Amino acid sequence: MPLNIVLFEPEIPNNTGNIGRLALASGSNLHLVKPFGFEIDDTRLKRAGLDYWQHLNVIIYDNIDHFFKENKGGHFIFLSSHGNKDYWNITFKENTFLIFGKESIGLPKYIKEIFSAKLYKIPIYNENIRSLNLANAVGIVVYEGLKQQMK
Repeated sequence: MPLNIVLFEPEIPNNTGNIGRLALASGSNLHLVKPFGFEIDDTRLKRAGLDYWQHLNVIIYDNIDHFFKENKGGHFIFLSSHGNKDYWNITFKENTFLIFGKESIGLPKYIKEIFSAKLYKIPIYNENIRSLNLANAVGIVVYEGLKQQMK
C-alpha cells in the first residue's frame, strides 16, 4: 500500500527534490500543493532528485482546497512541531496522506485548528531546536509507516 506524501506550499527546491527521491525509494506518491517557492523545473530540484524525478508519481494541486476536493475520503495525517501526539502513534491505513507544511512556518493555523485530532509531531529533545529539516522529517515518518505495514 503506497503512502502519499503531501508538501503544502514547499519553499526549498532541494528539500522537495530529496523528498521526491525518498518517495520513489519508498514506493510513495508525492503530492505538491501550490504555490511553490521555486519553479518546478528548477535545476536544484532536479539535482536533489537526481535522474529519478521522471520515474516519480507527482500530483500537483492549485491550492489546499483543490487537494482536499481531489482526495475526498483520504486518511489525512498532519505533521507539525505543534502536534499533540507522537508520530509513532499514527495508524497507517489504505489511502493515508501525510501532510507536511512549508519550511518557514509549517502548516497554517486554521489547518492545525480544524484537524487538531489528526496532528502529530516528531519529538525534539533539545529546547534549542524548533523543528527538523523537512526532508528529514518526511523520511522519519514515511519509514515508520513502512515499518508498521511490514508487521
